[in-house]
Amino acid sequence: MSHSPDLNYCPRCGHALTDKEAFGRMRRFCPACDRIIFRDHKVAAGVLVEQSDKVLLVRRRMGPRQGAWSFPAGFVEFDEEPAVAAVRECYEETGLEVRVTSLHAVIGPEPSGAASIVIVYRARIVGGELTPGDDVDRVGFFDMDELPPLAFRATRIALDKWRDA
Repeated sequence: MSHSPDLNYCPRCGHALTDKEAFGRMRRFCPACDRIIFRDHKVAAGVLVEQSDKVLLVRRRMGPRQGAWSFPAGFVEFDEEPAVAAVRECYEETGLEVRVTSLHAVIGPEPSGAASIVIVYRARIVGGELTPGDDVDRVGFFDMDELPPLAFRATRIALDKWRDA
């Protein structure tokens, strides 16, 4: 059985992949390139922004989990530092400029989400104007006792850690 059934062709040469025992497990292998294909994590980064004992959340305008809420977050580009990605995503989704103050949590894997590792930073507002943008249709600050429906397991874990801090 293939460890990566969704990858059937070599990303380098396009040849059909096979399975091969390598480094202690079955992996996809290209016999044409003599190359083992390693499956990499998809990493997201986001921020927990607190104001008056409330936390900033965004409502997803698109799938997955359209209409559910999360902290501002998105994928880390291949040439981007995770903290920079988290700040960028917050600005794109909320209009707020933030400065990272600390690492809050590293959560993974998200079994049903697109990201397998989520890096969450604590951040404070340094500018901007709160307005929804990018792939969100609503933004707001919420009390822990009045949270809207949450989009992801990582959102719940990060918020639970924030509440218990």
